[in-house]
Amino acid sequence: MNPIRATLRLQFHRGFTLDDAAEWVDDYAALGVSHLYASPLQTSRAGSPHGYDGIDPTRLDPELGGEAALERLVQRLRAKGMGLILDIVPNHVAVGGSENRWWQDVMAWGQQSPFAAFFDIDWASPDPLLYGKLLVPFLGEPYADVLQSGQLMLRYAPSSASFHLEYHEHRFPLDPRHYGELLRHVEHGALRDMARRFDELATREDAYTAVEPLREALRELAADPAARDSLEHAMRRFDGRDPLGARRLHDLLEKQSYRLAWWRTGSDEINWRRFFDITELGGLRVELPEVFEATHALVFGLVEAGWIDGLRVDHVDGLADPAGYCRRLRARLDALEARRPPEVPRRVALYVEKILAADEPLHDDWGVDGTTGYEFMNQVSGLQHDPEGAAPLRTLWREETGRDDDFLVEVRLARGEILETALASEFAACAQALHDVARYSLSSRDITLGAIQRTLRALIVHFPVYRTYADDGGRPAQDEGFFQQALNGARGEVRPPEVAVLEQLERWLGGEAPADCDDDQERELRRRAIVRFQQLTSPVAAKAVEDTAGYRSAVLISRNDVGFDPEHFSHSPADFHKACRQRRERFPATLLATATHDHKRGEDVRARLAVISEQAQDIAERMRRWRIEAAAWRQLLPSGPAPSPADELMLYQLLLGAWPPTLSADDDEGMEGFEQRLGQWQVKALREAKLRSHWLWPDEAYESACQAYLQRLLGDPTWRAELAEAARRLDVPGAINGLVQVVLRMTVPGVPDLYQGCDYWDYSLVDPDNRREVDYAVRSATLQADEAPVDALAHWQDGQVKQAVLVRLMALRQAQPRLFEAGDYQPLVIDGARATQVVAFVRRHGDQAVLVVVPRLVSRWLAGAPHPVIPPACWENTRIHLTPALQGQWREVLTDVSLSLAEEALSPAELLADFPVGVWVHGADQRPEEKGEDVVSDHQGGHEHG
Repeated sequence: MNPIRATLRLQFHRGFTLDDAAEWVDDYAALGVSHLYASPLQTSRAGSPHGYDGIDPTRLDPELGGEAALERLVQRLRAKGMGLILDIVPNHVAVGGSENRWWQDVMAWGQQSPFAAFFDIDWASPDPLLYGKLLVPFLGEPYADVLQSGQLMLRYAPSSASFHLEYHEHRFPLDPRHYGELLRHVEHGALRDMARRFDELATREDAYTAVEPLREALRELAADPAARDSLEHAMRRFDGRDPLGARRLHDLLEKQSYRLAWWRTGSDEINWRRFFDITELGGLRVELPEVFEATHALVFGLVEAGWIDGLRVDHVDGLADPAGYCRRLRARLDALEARRPPEVPRRVALYVEKILAADEPLHDDWGVDGTTGYEFMNQVSGLQHDPEGAAPLRTLWREETGRDDDFLVEVRLARGEILETALASEFAACAQALHDVARYSLSSRDITLGAIQRTLRALIVHFPVYRTYADDGGRPAQDEGFFQQALNGARGEVRPPEVAVLEQLERWLGGEAPADCDDDQERELRRRAIVRFQQLTSPVAAKAVEDTAGYRSAVLISRNDVGFDPEHFSHSPADFHKACRQRRERFPATLLATATHDHKRGEDVRARLAVISEQAQDIAERMRRWRIEAAAWRQLLPSGPAPSPADELMLYQLLLGAWPPTLSADDDEGMEGFEQRLGQWQVKALREAKLRSHWLWPDEAYESACQAYLQRLLGDPTWRAELAEAARRLDVPGAINGLVQVVLRMTVPGVPDLYQGCDYWDYSLVDPDNRREVDYAVRSATLQADEAPVDALAHWQDGQVKQAVLVRLMALRQAQPRLFEAGDYQPLVIDGARATQVVAFVRRHGDQAVLVVVPRLVSRWLAGAPHPVIPPACWENTRIHLTPALQGQWREVLTDVSLSLAEEALSPAELLADFPVGVWVHGADQRPEEKGEDVVSDHQGGHEHG
């Protein structure tokens, strides 16, 4: 059984089940991955396309095949020496609707529900209409309108002998202690007599269990047709279309432990934690032992049974105590090691989905193996952007759009807007928690809520990371610099008298350890404020950076993606090498991703867009001309031109970046599908930007005008040809960038992760486009054909060359696992005229070594080139310096060319003459005899490629 060597991420849903995946296990093995990396498998909402809207973490999703199908998949994997990593979602579950039994129980019983503590609900809201109640903002119209429309229909459920209100897909249960309010309207004597018995529950401490005999009695009585008719007649007396019925229904609702509300009230008044601003996803208090056990029991069972070899924790920053959670989870996984079957690995890997800001290291005391790899995606992207392209593209953006070209300016504006709109209720709760701390002490009781709100807003607007990790012991030293950075930014924004309030917030938010408080109540108030603050900064960052500023500022949109640092246009090779060495030292088993289910643009779209940075002046001039020539197609609306200059420039970028090399300007059918996909992206982009349209209040006129503009661009033959010609200029250098991404992901320290279908070119856009069905049959055929990379290069447009490179590098990792698990990382010295345009390093372990050489920023050499091969003369006098220890016989993995290194320096012209990227192995070169198997041969060396 292999350790985790390489993973393949699969998105499961009812259209692609566990049994569907089992059919392709032979091909997954042929690719060379050691583990499948599954999206959440616990029960989600019916028809969920992704699994992140779970409703029952105690069961495997029957839509995916349930336990039996998972067992079949695991057996197929084990037969191939492979394993399974599972994505888990401890932060939240789906609420609303009718499928989540925990949430339904809380609505029915309020604080008396055994699941009330599972959710992060503020039952002591200062709002008198919400004190002791749960806000349920799921109505499509204002409460009074819905109440009087008859849409809230009272229903009786025979199977559970319970009453609820039915509203579209939602079910709002009634508290059994108030069934009497309904049963008193029943004419059937025996049923009416039940009213008193249900009323008595209100005075019983054991009402939750005492209700069952009453339900059984009600079930038996209501089974009689006459009694059921009487019950139905009584429920009609609560029809909101009748004024008296509306009054009865309202009075009944006022007695419940929830308050029904219009969905628009959620952002301002919601009194429970959500996932970001998504009201359909309710936050769990997994920090409580009983919640941790209930939500993880199934997972621990799968681990113990040996079905699961690793866990990926979704959105770890949403938790109250990420560090404590990870340590607890690690301890439980370690405790299960001895109980796992002997034929499977004892240790279970643990990864966290964590967005790391620039220069932010992952905490090394959590007990995790690393992250899911967003930071690597950012590092590779930065490496492939030409710093010289920044100035002309910034000028283009600033002059044509009138918007600032500084990404951080847009981020701070967006942060302020998010605090005032989408997360206003969460912001208010955090400010109130800090005000409670202030009021508790005589020395701070005069600090007003208003002052706290103003200073807190300034602090969060300038926060440079998703969150810090202060706890009872205060703020970790590793977080201090980031907090001080926010503090310094906020000082320049608040009024002078409130600087002192800002300093006080710094102490309350972890500058002073709550554990040092002598007073237990003050300690608890401070701990609560810290948790509220840290659970607020994370969604603010996500909404402001990824989902707002990322669609407002697009100097070059390939630098705007999940986990990226768009304020840095490019990264130098030295930056890249530094990051690789740090990863090897701190988290050598972390995942390396270049595509995910969350990415905004596919990995090869980003690779193509990066080429724009190399052709910045030319493309900037083209885009200025396009804006002039297409002016007649823009519409002038009362809100301004449609599309706006910013939205127009972003559209041009995506047109060029996502245009496949196989799509010709005269391919009407292909162009129709391309236009449709871009149109879906466009609507999402406009709403995420929140400038001219919005998810909560879409401007249909503006969106329609933008769609019409796109249709005119792609519908006009002249424009098609113009755009196609510009896109063709990105094809060859974009393909080289794509191959470089593959090579680096497969060879630098870390565990490479392959997203489903990305063994071919990935020209996907933002979800749901990046979750489209994968054509495994086509991929299977080319896997079986096993074409050499050099031969596949002749028809590189179809993406098979990418798969060929991937397969051979996977085989290399399989043949020499210790080299990639524990090998060192040594950047090589490069000099000469093109020294900055090549990246080279060596990894060594014992007598094994791998030499990697890849190009960067080579677009200017490839004008009109039909194939992704770099002309040798372009390298001029560039030399890669080798140490004496690297001399000897080497074999190029991708071309099978043997190389004898007897010199201290080599030219990229020699190394990359036949193929645009190079990987050479030295020492024990053992290769699997059959792909996907663990059998290795003694074959060494290679032969000259003809």
